[in-house]
Amino acid sequence: MNAPSPARPQTGNHGFPGVSFGRSADGMPVALVGDTAFAMAMARDDRHYLVTAWRLTRPMAEWTRSDFYGHSGELADEAAFRARVLENAEHQRERKMLGRVEECSRAHTPWGTSQGATIYAEGVTSHSTAGHGGFKLSAERNRKVHRMLRSAGGWYEEDAEWAIVAITFPHLFTAFERRCAERTIKDSWPDAWEAIFGTILLPGESYEKDRRAFEAAHAHDWIVISAITSKQVAGFVEVVATPGGKRGDGTEERRFLVPSDEYRVGLFGFVVDPARHHVYGGESDFIGWQPGRAA
Repeated sequence: MNAPSPARPQTGNHGFPGVSFGRSADGMPVALVGDTAFAMAMARDDRHYLVTAWRLTRPMAEWTRSDFYGHSGELADEAAFRARVLENAEHQRERKMLGRVEECSRAHTPWGTSQGATIYAEGVTSHSTAGHGGFKLSAERNRKVHRMLRSAGGWYEEDAEWAIVAITFPHLFTAFERRCAERTIKDSWPDAWEAIFGTILLPGESYEKDRRAFEAAHAHDWIVISAITSKQVAGFVEVVATPGGKRGDGTEERRFLVPSDEYRVGLFGFVVDPARHHVYGGESDFIGWQPGRAA
């Protein structure tokens, strides 16, 4: 018989929190690392997602799905759940060892007045605001950023540009953060990554580079820009497509019928095959479709 998981994780070495695993009241695999609670929640089609919560005070066995509100991506299985939790625990331990300093701040930022700052090192400060946030580098620190990625004012927003700071000063970030930064730079600024590290990103290694390749390969193909399940023709999706997926005034649009079991959007869009997907000129399920527009 398994002993019940504690309500709080055991303290690990050097005062860092340990990791506890258990089961929730509704049968979900759950875990606790410090004040962060994790669960493997089920979604439709037998898919699972990592969900999170903060400072749950009840024992794990009393937690339920309604306690969790953060969404942190899809999980393949319970082994993947445990791996993600352990990765987070290591991240928290490394972050504490880095000795970042939290302080009050009312500094002006491009995203509004700062509501708090985290000092990573002299000249490297992260600001949080009511709506957004990011890093501010001193002039000296900013000169160390590669010219292809450097912001003239030394500000780097938190969604993607933070990764520029991380690859410039990797010793100030955890291993998890460095992996995320590498992925972000490759996806968003592949030309800079290749120039800085003297490498060529292969297909599948950069979202932006793959997008460019897709658009070049299908510049003259019909790419779907809108789709709806057809009520007029059972088993089909009615789509509107344009050459190269372009939009705007003067762009030719055509409607096609695509079998429902074949229609999968993909990463950059669905490519119509006119030899198999017939041009459709019948009644439309698109609200406001004008009969005078191209079929």
